[in-house]
Amino acid sequence: MKKKLVAATLTASMILSMGVATVPVMAKDDGEPYKVALLLNGTLGDKSFFDSANAGMEALQEELGEDKFTYKVEQMGATSADEAKWEPTMYDYCDDGSYDMIICGTYQMLDALTNAANDYPDQKFIFFDEAFDYSAGGEDNVYNVMYKQNEVSYLLGAMAAMMTTDDSLDMIDPSNKIIGFLGGMDNSVIEDFLVGYIQGAKDIDEETQVALAYVGNFYDSAAGKDMALTQYLDHATNTKDWCVLGQIEAAVDAKRYAFGVDSDQAAVLPDYAANIPTSALKNVGNSLVRAIKEDIDGELPYGTLEYLGLADGGVELVEDEHYEEVVPEDIRTKVEELKQDIIDGKITVPTTLGDNAMSPDDVQALIDSAKLS
Repeated sequence: MKKKLVAATLTASMILSMGVATVPVMAKDDGEPYKVALLLNGTLGDKSFFDSANAGMEALQEELGEDKFTYKVEQMGATSADEAKWEPTMYDYCDDGSYDMIICGTYQMLDALTNAANDYPDQKFIFFDEAFDYSAGGEDNVYNVMYKQNEVSYLLGAMAAMMTTDDSLDMIDPSNKIIGFLGGMDNSVIEDFLVGYIQGAKDIDEETQVALAYVGNFYDSAAGKDMALTQYLDHATNTKDWCVLGQIEAAVDAKRYAFGVDSDQAAVLPDYAANIPTSALKNVGNSLVRAIKEDIDGELPYGTLEYLGLADGGVELVEDEHYEEVVPEDIRTKVEELKQDIIDGKITVPTTLGDNAMSPDDVQALIDSAKLS
C-alpha cells in the first residue's frame, strides 16, 4: 500500500528587527481623508495573502469612515505577462500625487519600489513581506514590515507530526511518518517557512520525513493541485503550500488534511473545511492597519524594518470551534505549550533571515535530515 502524506498549506514572511533612522513626520491634519493605494502584484480572490491586505483596508475604512480614510486597490496580475506593467503602474500612482500612502509587497516589487522611492522622495510607502534595502535609499519615505512565519510554521510542523500518527483521526495512516511541504517558489520567505516547519516536526518526532516540492509560481493552482496529489498518493498525510486553492482541492480529492495559510481558509472555503484542521495566519491586513494608524498620528518609523511574530500578533494559528472539533485535545494542548514557549523565548525557532539566519550549509543539512529516503 502506498504511503500517505500530511498536508499543510504555507506562505511566507520573515524575522527579527533591524532599523535605520527613525524619521518623524507630521500627523495628517489637513481635513482631507487619508488616501491609500494598495498595489497588488496579483489579484484578489486568492483566499489568502492579498485578500488579507485588502480586508485590512476595508476594516480600517469601516472603522474610521470614508470621510477620514479611503483607499483604492489596483490588481496588477501575477503572471510573467503582467510583470512589465508593475513598475509603470507604481509610477502612475506616484505621478498622481494625491495618495498619502502607496502600499505594495513581496520580493517581486522590490526593484519597482526602490526606484519609485528614490524618484519620488515626498511620496510615502509601506512595503510588506520582503526586506527593503535601505542602503539604496528610502530611509525617509519607506516603512518595511515583515512576519515571523517560521514561528507559526513551527507549530504547523509539530501539529502535522502529531496528527500523522494519531489513529483517532480520519484520513490518517498512523504507521506513516511523512508530511508534505508544497511551496510556490523557492525563495527566502518560503525557505524560512520551511525550516520552521521541519524543525517543529522533528522536535516532535526525529524520524518524521518531509516530501518537498515547489510549483514555480504563486498563482498556478492547477499545477499546485497536481503536485499535491502526487505527494498525497505517493508519500504523505499532511502538506502546506503557496498555491492554496489547488493544495486544498488535492487534500479533498485524496481524503487527506491540509493546513490553510494567510487567511482562515476553513471559514472562506466551507465546502472544504473538514479537510482543513486550522490555518496559519500572517496578519498582513492587521499590520497595515497598525502602520497606517501610526502614520496618521505621525509616529510611523520610516527607514525601519519591523518583524512581527507570535508575541505581537504578526502571525497566529486559527484556534476556533472548528479547530477544536478536528484536532484532538492532547495535540491542541501541546501546540499551545509550544506557542507559549516560543513567546517566552524558551524555544528559538531556526530562521533563514535576519541577523540570526542559519548558514546555507545548515539550512541544507536540516532539509536533508528530513528528506524522504
